[in-house]
Amino acid sequence: MPNPIKFFDLALSHGATISPFVWATKYAIAHKGLEMEVVPGGFTGIMERTGGKSERLPAIVDDGEWVLDSWLIAEHLDAKYPDRPTLIGDPSVKVLTQFIETWLWQTAISPWMTCYIKNYRDWSVPEDHAYVTESRERMFGRKIEDIIVGREDRLPQVPPKLELLRGILKEHKWLGGESPNYADYRALAVFLFCASVADTPPLTADDPLRDWIDRGFDLYGGLGRHPGLKPLFGLELREGDPEPFAKGPTMVSGLVSRNTGPQSTAAETARLKRQS
Repeated sequence: MPNPIKFFDLALSHGATISPFVWATKYAIAHKGLEMEVVPGGFTGIMERTGGKSERLPAIVDDGEWVLDSWLIAEHLDAKYPDRPTLIGDPSVKVLTQFIETWLWQTAISPWMTCYIKNYRDWSVPEDHAYVTESRERMFGRKIEDIIVGREDRLPQVPPKLELLRGILKEHKWLGGESPNYADYRALAVFLFCASVADTPPLTADDPLRDWIDRGFDLYGGLGRHPGLKPLFGLELREGDPEPFAKGPTMVSGLVSRNTGPQSTAAETARLKRQS
């Protein structure tokens, strides 16, 4: 058995990891069946903890070798441990995963950050408060207390935009197909980030994404079930809020359905004729 990998965590005061990149790395190491020696900490003091090797996380030390950046870590693990389950497998998987992740950052993380940024700051370890406040207020150009104003109106706008992910996962058990791969971990990391800061659930209790998220959080002995994480499901909608997800056929399901002859397309054809 290889030596445990030294893993530098980035956590909030409740102990749960905050960074999606660090979450993805935790899952990558677990996917390979490797043990972790966790070095805890928050945003400040990273240079000291890493001995000057990095000012950002994730970072790992594997048999004395430092590897920085979540993508480089995943590629390192595949190269060093080819006899263990593959994370990326093919260069095309990396490209498609980066596309999915970029879409999720724009669709989910960006608006969720404006809703939960005060928790992001308040729940960080005390010595991080000044850094988080100054850096995020500079990033957004206004006070944290002003950023969250109107979040009750913004939160219901996010779930309908996740329909692409729902449609794909309706047809496939994982983004990796029959078993999870690095695409699943990068996408799950978005929801793990949200669970670390969400004092109000961002998704409704009946959201179809719940199956994939729950299975993903349960992987590797419940890696995503840290007691510091908050519930993702239970958003209560108000009158006038948009439908959180499609209740019937969607363009996404149409794109992935298979034409095996007139019988397979009859229902959709009839529906389109009725609409016209």
